[in-house]
Amino acid sequence: MSRRAHSSSPPSSPRLAKRPRLDFEPLTSEDYKNGIVLAPMVRSGALPTRLYALKHGASLVWGPETIDKAILHTTREVDPSTGVISYVGKTKAIFTTHPIEKPYLIYQIGSSDPETAVQAAKMVMQDVAGFDLNCGCPKPFSTHAGMGAALLSNPDLLCSILTSLREAMPPEISISAKIRLLPTQEETLKLVERIIDTGVSALTVHCRTRSMRKREPVLIERLREIVEFVERLGRGVAVIENGDCEGFEDALRIRQVTGAHSVMIATAAEANPTCFSPTPLVDLEKTFIPAYIRLCKHLNNHWSSTKFCTSQFKGPHVTASKADLKAIRDAIQHAKCYEDMDAHAVPWTGEEEFQEIVNVLESRRRPYAPLLLPPTNSTTETFETQSQQDEMQISQNTTPVEVDDDLKTPPIGTPDPSVLRAPLMPANELRMPMPAFITGELTTPTPTPSASQSTMFLV
Repeated sequence: MSRRAHSSSPPSSPRLAKRPRLDFEPLTSEDYKNGIVLAPMVRSGALPTRLYALKHGASLVWGPETIDKAILHTTREVDPSTGVISYVGKTKAIFTTHPIEKPYLIYQIGSSDPETAVQAAKMVMQDVAGFDLNCGCPKPFSTHAGMGAALLSNPDLLCSILTSLREAMPPEISISAKIRLLPTQEETLKLVERIIDTGVSALTVHCRTRSMRKREPVLIERLREIVEFVERLGRGVAVIENGDCEGFEDALRIRQVTGAHSVMIATAAEANPTCFSPTPLVDLEKTFIPAYIRLCKHLNNHWSSTKFCTSQFKGPHVTASKADLKAIRDAIQHAKCYEDMDAHAVPWTGEEEFQEIVNVLESRRRPYAPLLLPPTNSTTETFETQSQQDEMQISQNTTPVEVDDDLKTPPIGTPDPSVLRAPLMPANELRMPMPAFITGELTTPTPTPSASQSTMFLV
């Protein structure tokens, strides 16, 4: 597959030396547990939204569903100034990401064919931590070709795709699936058992059936039996609840009701990507939207995507005046480019917004990464980082109390040393080197592989 040449950067560019190197441990089943994660959302799950979700507490983020055949006809391009990685089709980028989200990024595949799914996964495997098969979307664009929720009616094909992905991917790449409930609990448990047998690390259950829509309440009472069933299988697979979670404290309630290992947020995150925090932002028109627009411009996010996402943001108003709120909403509605938002987003300090996100994600890999305390029986929950607890214990000269950490931020666990840094290393001819600003070294573009090599890779 041909590749476009990298844009060159002057050797003296100071930005190349300032970017951090991003080493991380591969995901395990444990990394899918004890967290709140961002759901895959078409259009709304753009790169800037995923980065802000991570900044405000999401433990993992799912990219929007990408059809397998669509990604096969793209070219991987790296912006040398920002590091944004784009898989560009004939007219636009099909998928964009950035190395800082790689340790937490789950790429969702829409597929109805095992071979094509594997080919698609190999296209992007160097830029993600795991793959998720969409087996739950009921919308026609996903089901018309036997993908999404249509796979629920064809469990043999569903499991064949998962098995092929698990066999084709290296051990440092995790595999998961996202399903909906089947009409009966017995049918659901049979399907769940077959999925677990494919070797997945996690299973997300949207607690609605295929025929149900968002306006109908989730059948959350059915999930506890599914969780207990999976745990009895003894594979350590994480079960993630999806459906009607409104934020951090609601996630705690859902975990207590269902026993789910983690909770996935979709609609609430579309409205406010900071909802993963115990204290989400309010007055978004003043506290969040301007910063979001600045980050989008810095990352060269297409204005149409930025406009769509910001038009979805909404939250409680506490101190902002109606005039301020109306002004920025009207500006977004009529804006045709970033320059039309100068009155609300200047100075354009998107690089500072990006660096704040980098700092938060870098802190997660330190020995005392932030960990949230488990829920208590009281109605008022207290949340502190582990480092804050240590400081309090030292200052009070008390004996530390051992607690069961809950809602953790990955990565955790003890990985196999042989694959510890594997995702950063070119494992085959088609892997591109890490951007120069990540490694601190100027690299040359990877030579274009021969047609025979490309064919061998995609088979």
